[in-house]
Amino acid sequence: MRTIFVKIKCELGRAYETADAVVQSVDEASEVHSTSGDYDLLVKCYLEDEADVGHFVTKRLQTLPGVKDTFTLIAFKAFG
Repeated sequence: MRTIFVKIKCELGRAYETADAVVQSVDEASEVHSTSGDYDLLVKCYLEDEADVGHFVTKRLQTLPGVKDTFTLIAFKAFG
């Protein structure tokens, strides 16, 4: 499994609606956090090793209602 973190910038007033859409429709998402700063949500996802990260982000996350922008981080190793 591959772990990625996707920061999501939402349209104004739509962060809770967008978070709910992630929880309800993205099985690969294990955690969705509301955050401060430039982005509104932080989503932790587990993808199969052969999954195309770019395709997953553009087709599964960026098309959700309320998503304005994303920033993707690919994790290499978990410690602890």
